[in-house]
Amino acid sequence: MKGFHFSHFDPDAEGKSTFDKLLDLFMQLLTYTSGDVGEALSWLTELDKKYELTNEDYGMGDFIEDLKEKGYIDEDKQKGEIHITPKTEQGIRKRSLEEIFGKLKKTKTGDHKTFKPGQGDEINPESRPFQFGDRLEQIDFVSSIRNAQINHGIDAFTMGEDDLEIRETDLKSQTSTVLMIDISHSMILYGEDRITPAKKVAMALSELIKTKYPKDTLDIVVFGNDAWTIEIKDIPYLQVGPYHTNTVAGLELAMDILRRRKNPNKQIFMITDGKPTCLKMGKRYYKNSFGLDRKITNRCLNLAAQCKKLKIPITTFMIASDPYLQRFVTEFTETNNGKAFFAALDNLGAFIFRDFENGKRKTLY
Repeated sequence: MKGFHFSHFDPDAEGKSTFDKLLDLFMQLLTYTSGDVGEALSWLTELDKKYELTNEDYGMGDFIEDLKEKGYIDEDKQKGEIHITPKTEQGIRKRSLEEIFGKLKKTKTGDHKTFKPGQGDEINPESRPFQFGDRLEQIDFVSSIRNAQINHGIDAFTMGEDDLEIRETDLKSQTSTVLMIDISHSMILYGEDRITPAKKVAMALSELIKTKYPKDTLDIVVFGNDAWTIEIKDIPYLQVGPYHTNTVAGLELAMDILRRRKNPNKQIFMITDGKPTCLKMGKRYYKNSFGLDRKITNRCLNLAAQCKKLKIPITTFMIASDPYLQRFVTEFTETNNGKAFFAALDNLGAFIFRDFENGKRKTLY
């Protein structure tokens, strides 16, 4: 008698090979290990021992060889070191984008549309008569020929300026964004990993801009005792240092970057978990980790006011629940006329992407 054999069905694993399953875990671990291949593979081996990720037909050794053959890792035999390749760096960014966007709700908005007619790429259904200065490619020739036949007849076809009809296009705006990431020691303090979610958001945001908004610009600024820029390809390797939080240095660098951008739409996203505790005064550092030091916070508020004058809104994503810190962020936000989100680690990405996608519907002047 013929029958059916039912087995356990895992919808997430359907159609994935053992290599693909291990690769997903490997990419995740690389974010936690700041791009350290050896440490990521060690963690993966421990997970394999506990959860039996591999089998007799495909082991960890096969996976490592496949990583090399497929171009995910590169081995320096002279130094005995293994590094990830640009292919892996892009893969981590794509996975971060998918992970964060998978949590977002559907919306009918985005794509930086301004709802203003102009010399854009997207045709809308509106049309109007020709005006001096309109471009040739804007002419709707089908409607224009129909107008000419109606106005002049079909026996002796002629077309005049009054017959021309213009198809409107929607203007799309360009945005320059600076993403500031706090890499002070408090980002891993008290046993809570806050830097990894921040890195995932930075990688996902950079991948979003590179693929969906290629005309936008994104600069990554990290700040501890000082502030400096990093390349998008360097984000997976970002680590927390033994630093205080020099928010002033980060804001000054972000403002300097945005001053050089020619388009009018500019903004700063700042991910931080603690209070500003450091200033650089000449060659020495002024530091105070106890409470809120008005000497430091006043400088932050002054920069927030300067950004407001320059039409640069600051959106602060605060990964902290201390009431006195939230009060400072609220004051900072009101001074800038920006926005603040007191986000938990698991919804940080959703907050940032919702604000990035929807907030760019407005053109700043």
